[in-house]
Amino acid sequence: MYTVIGTVRTRAARVLWMLEELGLPYTHVAAAPRSEGVTAFNPVGKVPVLIADHVPIADSTAILTFLADRHGLLTHPAGSLDRARQDSLTQFLLDEFDAALWVAARHSFILPQALRMPGIKTSLHWEFERSQTTLVQRMGEGEFLMGDVMTVPDIILGHCGAWAEAAQFPITEPRLADHVARMRARPAFQRAMAR
Repeated sequence: MYTVIGTVRTRAARVLWMLEELGLPYTHVAAAPRSEGVTAFNPVGKVPVLIADHVPIADSTAILTFLADRHGLLTHPAGSLDRARQDSLTQFLLDEFDAALWVAARHSFILPQALRMPGIKTSLHWEFERSQTTLVQRMGEGEFLMGDVMTVPDIILGHCGAWAEAAQFPITEPRLADHVARMRARPAFQRAMAR
């Protein structure tokens, strides 16, 4: 049994969704970032934290990769060319989508007021839109990013798509918007977001 620490309004949503897709039992502790319930397992105070076999694992992507590898689902085999492509897509999404949304959030409500630079959002919107065009060119044929098999990057993109909508970062590429809508309509996503 796994324990997921972090609220559904954070990157913990990715881990909850992954566990729902895998059909695995877990306990959810909806602790806020930097709260005592988080710093006991991650001194930095960031969520999510996954407790697996009494060992805390931090960072949503590390957790997703661990779960996929451990259970042999939502991933391609380590060392394969498909896995290299999968990891490349994962890194692209983290660098181009997640990073832009995170910087926007920091300058909206996370940083102290005196350190926020609201004007930065103009360049972030531009980067986010440009990255969408690049991603569409990298998408495979089929229901998922890499074709017919759902993988870790689908979860990251689905979460970033929901985050983008909440942060008013429009998804302008129709093919990408369709993909995000399909991912968000998945029963496992719906169950995870209901927590």
